[in-house]
Amino acid sequence: MPLDKSLEQIGVESLKGVGPKLKEKLAKLQIHNLLDLLFHLPHRYEDRTQVKPLIETQDGERCMIRVMVEHSQIQYGKRRSLICRASDQTASIDFRFFHFMSSQKQRLQAGTELYAFGEIRRFGRSLQMIHPEISYIKVGESAPLLESLTPVYPTTEGLHQASWRNLQKQAVALLKQKPTEDLLPSELQQKWQLMDINQALIWLHQPPKNTPIEQLNSEDSPAIKRLIYEELLSQQLSLLIRRKHNQKANAFIMRNQGQLKNNLLQLLPYQPTHAQIRVSQQIQQDLESSRPMLRLLQGDVGAGKTLVAAMAAFHATESGFQVVIMAPTEILAEQHYLAFSDWCQSLDVKAAFLVSKLKTKEKRETLESIANGEAQLIIGTHAVFQEEVQYAQLGLAIIDEQHRFGVNQRLALRNKAPQGKQLHQLMMTATPIPRTLAMTAYADMDLSVIDELPPGRTPVQTMAISEQKRDQVIKRIEWACHEEKRQVYWVCTLIEESEEVQSQAAETTANLLAEQLPTCSIGLVHGRLKPEQKQMVMQQFKAGHLDVLVATTVIEVGVDVPNASLMIIENPERLGLAQLHQLRGRVGRGSIESHCLLLYTQPLSDNAKARIQVMRETNDGFVIAEEDLKLRGPGEFLGTRQTGEMALQFADIVKNATLIPEIQQTAKELIKNNPKLAEAICQRWLGYRQEFAEV
Repeated sequence: MPLDKSLEQIGVESLKGVGPKLKEKLAKLQIHNLLDLLFHLPHRYEDRTQVKPLIETQDGERCMIRVMVEHSQIQYGKRRSLICRASDQTASIDFRFFHFMSSQKQRLQAGTELYAFGEIRRFGRSLQMIHPEISYIKVGESAPLLESLTPVYPTTEGLHQASWRNLQKQAVALLKQKPTEDLLPSELQQKWQLMDINQALIWLHQPPKNTPIEQLNSEDSPAIKRLIYEELLSQQLSLLIRRKHNQKANAFIMRNQGQLKNNLLQLLPYQPTHAQIRVSQQIQQDLESSRPMLRLLQGDVGAGKTLVAAMAAFHATESGFQVVIMAPTEILAEQHYLAFSDWCQSLDVKAAFLVSKLKTKEKRETLESIANGEAQLIIGTHAVFQEEVQYAQLGLAIIDEQHRFGVNQRLALRNKAPQGKQLHQLMMTATPIPRTLAMTAYADMDLSVIDELPPGRTPVQTMAISEQKRDQVIKRIEWACHEEKRQVYWVCTLIEESEEVQSQAAETTANLLAEQLPTCSIGLVHGRLKPEQKQMVMQQFKAGHLDVLVATTVIEVGVDVPNASLMIIENPERLGLAQLHQLRGRVGRGSIESHCLLLYTQPLSDNAKARIQVMRETNDGFVIAEEDLKLRGPGEFLGTRQTGEMALQFADIVKNATLIPEIQQTAKELIKNNPKLAEAICQRWLGYRQEFAEV
């Protein structure tokens, strides 16, 4: 093998045992060269360096045993299996093989000595291992155990652990002969007291015999510490490089007299908050620049993001550009369209609504009005970035609940900009983002926060009530509707993802409530209703013609009914904190005292108890977001934004939060002083994911 080349230049096909098929399987995991292979690190380890007597083994424990075969036989029944009885000096065990060849039975003859590794299963006093890994001990030969812990690698179909260990053994041997370049500058290694990258890789693939397994997954391990720092650095570098690329691009400069914005403010029956005005000015400065805006607007439920988005949209339309507002669900897109339609009519701005379920004629007319520029403001779902949609002069994209859209979807929308130009992009989220996560996951964006609620809002009182007290809840609804003249939401939640099952559950609940509350008018909204049906029910509820609205979580965002002062969330234990907070935000939108009842079913898990307790204690979205991040972790919290971006293998942005400010500062200095090295670190760690650097 040519060692005049670096490990990055040596393809995996140069290793013994790698043919075209195996090369293709490795390519699916983005492993093309030897350094890619070495950076494919174990996710856990098994201790095969010492033998455990059978009598000391625990149920469920994975361990190495040394035994002698007593007898073996094929057992027939519903499923044919090979049973082998073996023992050491302390106890006996049965090995069971459901998949075996006749040669295997022949090797498992009485008197054969072997090592077996697998999971111990205890049934009373008897022990069993299903499909253990077996190493035969030759008669008269010493049988040394392994000198290092056995790594277990993340894998794909058809790639077994034995193959991984064989490949990595070859790769590590070459690494020892030809160490890879350590990209981290020596001054950083000294400052952070980090191990050399070659030592770290060797240690992780072949950990020393007496290393405690728990240390291998701990940042106390020097090797893990080294990888945490470099991985976080590469991730920060990639976001900052993306930001730099974005700043080099050209967007339309949007300057005007601000007439539409002023006219919009005069239409309002209230004054915008100081926070709304401050954030709106930040956005306007971005739009008046040739540097494409990439700004994340966050604000708690009810903080007034829609008005800020409207001020941005009308600033762009007054400058002669089209604006698209993209929402993740049809019901939210409809809510935005209804809210904007009134303003557009008064301001003489032509709005269009584009979702996939439009009738053919209506869709054709909408697409024509977008293509010829007649439609100035386009509101819709993912339908707005489909290939058939051509814009006359698109300049600004506003993406609501942006974490629900994947990287590729946002890229498809950005490609709708006129040739040679890049869109201004305003991302919005009603899920407040913890500072740690904002610094780590959104370093490529400018952040604006609406940290002030409109005056007159009263905090929602939240209570947890057992399902056994359902009758009391029904009486509370009756009181709210008749005595207080208020309206009520009843939210149905289900574990099943199926819209059909959810819709059936909501229908059942609506029918039951209609029986129990004969004097109340009950409405129903769920995902399977046609858009016009949903819109009609929502309008009836908003107009006060319905007392109770039974809904699935489709009403999570975008619905504003100030007269609704009571919400019941059924089975809240099935939802995350952020979603519960979003739902609760549908009440408390006026000056009257509002309540949210969490109707839970016993028994509750510790995690569910913790979530419900947080909901009872605070209405502060940022506190809730921090707790949600702790309970769920960054992957779930980020949703589809994680695709291609946040797959951190070693670092944990919650546990390693204290490292991030210093690493981010280091990344900025590295990009400024040594951009080639910054690119090389990104390429080593992120590789194929760099294709997203332009998003």
